[in-house]
Amino acid sequence: MTDPTGISFTVKESELVMPEEVSIKPNPKRGIYLLPNIFTTAALFAAFYAIIAAMQHHFSIACVATFIAMIADGLDGRVARLTNTQSAFGAEYDSLSDMVAFGLSPAFILYTWSLNSLGKIGWLCAFFYVACTALRLARFNTQLDGADKRFFIGLACPAAAAVLVGAVWFLLENTVVLGKNIAIPMALLTVVVGILQVSNIKYYSFKVLDFRSHVPFTVLIFTVILVMLVALDPAQVLFYAFSLYVVLGPVIAWNSLRKDKKLVTVE
Repeated sequence: MTDPTGISFTVKESELVMPEEVSIKPNPKRGIYLLPNIFTTAALFAAFYAIIAAMQHHFSIACVATFIAMIADGLDGRVARLTNTQSAFGAEYDSLSDMVAFGLSPAFILYTWSLNSLGKIGWLCAFFYVACTALRLARFNTQLDGADKRFFIGLACPAAAAVLVGAVWFLLENTVVLGKNIAIPMALLTVVVGILQVSNIKYYSFKVLDFRSHVPFTVLIFTVILVMLVALDPAQVLFYAFSLYVVLGPVIAWNSLRKDKKLVTVE
């Protein structure tokens, strides 16, 4: 073989490397972060235990397990952000855990306790809630990059589950009413909460709260009072608190819509 300068040289055929023969070594396998995924696993375990408890008609225990799953689910994201251990695997695992903890588990508790007395309508209402939870999670996962972190678009599935399971727990602890006797109101509540999940109503997310920053002393006092109230009657306090949160979303959206209409009328 001769190069443009006229110098001859020999190249063996075995030394030629064609472009398609160039091998690219794959990147070494990466592990997963243990700490946040432990909390996600704990949430999944609590949700599964809630289903088992509901199958045995231990509904109060099932409701408590669901709230424990909610606490663990809230901690996994906080821990991941504080320790800078966020990952794509953790996000997917958390989403699958949420589907069980706040979709299947609450629907099963509601159906076993009350909605089964309505026959086909009962399990269809439960399925509607599960489907709305799945759609809510899918939409949330696709809007992670451009979404305003101060607000959720639609009711978050943990809050939706808290209202449904909280209602069951509240009625079990404070009344003697049977689930089959209020099956129609519970079915309506299940459908409404499902619709709120896939709605465009904004709910405050509390994600902008920085627990590492300084806060006024009164905030600590308010936190202590809140813990005392929850300890006094957890079923009642949690149900009222989450119900207020759910109702505030449509109320604020309605007021904003009225203000916008007034501005358009004035202009």
